[in-house]
Amino acid sequence: MHNLLSSAFLTKAYSIISPKYLSMYKKNIILLFFFLIGNTVFSDEIVGAKRIKFLNYPNCIELKNSSNTVVVLGHHVGGRVLSYRQDGKESLFIGPNEKEWQPDNNKKPSSAGRFDIGPEYLIPKRRELWSGVWESEITGKRSARLISKVSEDAGIRLIREFTLAENSSHLICTQIIKNESSKIQRWCHWGRMFAIHGGIGIVPLTPDHKRFPNGYIMMRGRDEMLILPEDPMIRKRGNFLEILGPPSEPKLGFDSFAGWFAYQMPNDLAFIKTYKTYPNRLYGEIAGLTLSIWYPKKDWVPACELEPIGPMEEIKPGQKASFTENWYLIDNPYPNNNEQLDLSLIQSKVEKLNQ
Repeated sequence: MHNLLSSAFLTKAYSIISPKYLSMYKKNIILLFFFLIGNTVFSDEIVGAKRIKFLNYPNCIELKNSSNTVVVLGHHVGGRVLSYRQDGKESLFIGPNEKEWQPDNNKKPSSAGRFDIGPEYLIPKRRELWSGVWESEITGKRSARLISKVSEDAGIRLIREFTLAENSSHLICTQIIKNESSKIQRWCHWGRMFAIHGGIGIVPLTPDHKRFPNGYIMMRGRDEMLILPEDPMIRKRGNFLEILGPPSEPKLGFDSFAGWFAYQMPNDLAFIKTYKTYPNRLYGEIAGLTLSIWYPKKDWVPACELEPIGPMEEIKPGQKASFTENWYLIDNPYPNNNEQLDLSLIQSKVEKLNQ
């Protein structure tokens, strides 16, 4: 294509320039040609996206922008965000066994920026989706796509699309569920990202849609639900719930329809997630959760799992459904001893993100 353009350009130039001046200005014409081509045709080359090796994973995709935000996507063990960092500060818990991955062994590390489908108690094994090898492709400036194989037991394929903003930490994460079976499939989005440990969760309450007396429930094991939990690490302050650290039982569920929550990390970054909620639709988790947080003790898993949950999707054969999480890393100081987070300040920062 470029050769055709160059040939046409030079032929046209030679045809309109007098032979008297052609030899004198031939060099300048060629230089002008390469200047114009370099600022038109080649300006479409992909920027902010390239292949890199990350840990022991070859051919990962790195998205990078002018705000010093870096995203690394991996396709070797499920389609995941392996790193999401701002100014060199990592926000995701990256398990130490990620460095030990080899293509020919059975180890399937599973940390960092994970996504899944639900409902939790109804999903099958779905190995192709959770830990299988995916395909990956760069799709545009600071954009990429991860594509799973078909999961026969779930009847679907997952497609995850990512776009990093040009001048902010905003990462758009869209998960698409495609029905590859011959019958209707009913699933929902389930975010399962591992953030670094030691932060404070902030969940805005929505009184108009309140179903849980305390604004949350607590799971004890896998088969017991506490609907009136009390825990010293969870407190209500104003119109927010704060999860100050690992509670007595790590899994919490919320009925908030605010469409955002925050996780203040000890590295002075607040991880913000925004997403659409649907008060008039069915949410398929046992307690109809719109959000879950799993916050274990550090000696168990040194991470905090931040889990937006989408509504149930009824997907006909060949059709798709999607859910989008918007990720942000914003500067916000972690409180010193005997200090509290400024919750209204965090809320105002979130509101500015949506403007």
